[in-house]
Amino acid sequence: MHKRVIAERDHGTPVMIVSTELDEVVELADRIAVLYRGKLIGIVPANTPRDVLGLMMAGVSAEEAQQQATETSDAHHANGGEADV
Repeated sequence: MHKRVIAERDHGTPVMIVSTELDEVVELADRIAVLYRGKLIGIVPANTPRDVLGLMMAGVSAEEAQQQATETSDAHHANGGEADV
């Protein structure tokens, strides 16, 4: 099935996939629309970092998720890669 979806996508045919399997969605998608409790949280490129997608899947807006992920990454690097304790 994946090969067929990829072939159709690559030929310009719009394909919509509904899945809870993040790996599958990222592999097949150009863009990802995240829904939470029936509400559209945001539409982002498929190369959006997994931590941002995870926050969006928990109901955090795309903008806020990106900001939180950046802050977490910055804190991680500021600690020399050490976890906050």
